[in-house]
Amino acid sequence: MSTPHAEQTRPIQAREKLDFQLDERIPRFWNGGDPYKTRFFDAMSLTFPIGERYFISSVRAYRDQVTDPHLLQEVKDFTRQEAQHGIVHSQFNEMLEKQGLNVAWTQRFLDRKFKWQLSRWSAAFNLSYTAAAEHLTALMCTTFMERPDIIAPFDHRIRAMYTWHSIEEVEHKAVCFDVLTKVAKAGYFTRIAGLIYFSIEYPIGNWYMVNRMLKDDGFGFWARAKMLAKGAWWLYKPGGVFLPALGYYLSYFKPGFHPWQHKEMGHYDTWLEAFNRSGDPVEAGTAYAQQVIAAR
Repeated sequence: MSTPHAEQTRPIQAREKLDFQLDERIPRFWNGGDPYKTRFFDAMSLTFPIGERYFISSVRAYRDQVTDPHLLQEVKDFTRQEAQHGIVHSQFNEMLEKQGLNVAWTQRFLDRKFKWQLSRWSAAFNLSYTAAAEHLTALMCTTFMERPDIIAPFDHRIRAMYTWHSIEEVEHKAVCFDVLTKVAKAGYFTRIAGLIYFSIEYPIGNWYMVNRMLKDDGFGFWARAKMLAKGAWWLYKPGGVFLPALGYYLSYFKPGFHPWQHKEMGHYDTWLEAFNRSGDPVEAGTAYAQQVIAAR
């Protein structure tokens, strides 16, 4: 069976045993020395290991019902990629814990949260939530990784980690959506309800985790309040991080939407060539960043 927008798809490749040099050489505030911007991305990493396990569980609930061999292979490859993302971000989160951040409470909370969702929500709504998260992750590939003003200040090792993660998110971005619509046969309301729920929940959770980490860093209440207010302006101001991508976000509400209607990671081929040549994700991340910055 042919895949919608097949000419735009990227082959899903699970890349394993990658070394991003996540060690004590990475500065505490690795994002240009800015505590808020550093912890904003660190909060994302905290959600990934357990969140990826939840995503895999949401899709596996329908795996035995997938009859299309191509989609079934994509589900398997999606599972392998997400498992690797969990492994790498667990390594990164261990580094954060060594910096004195209270990572364990986040993992306990998320573990309870996602187990509750799997036990209380319908399989279709769990998958809807996952497909929505994949859409917003793909959006972040555009809002973050295609913006030189955002990725230039990153430590090159962390930038490499997020570039690799983004590359693979683009490769498998339609898998959950296709299972949701073709196999679970979820209707429009279920699909949109998952996006609305995630769109409200995730920013609140990120804000809470950033505040907790900044407190662990030793910043007092008023210093944190100032950082969070300044950070909110950075994220949501006109021309800021998210508003230029509003059309991308809203496209999900179109009845005929499909993830491959968008094309992200314009320098995908640059990253892929560098990685295939060197086998080094840090070198590939640097090659990618150089192209993004040069195209400014």
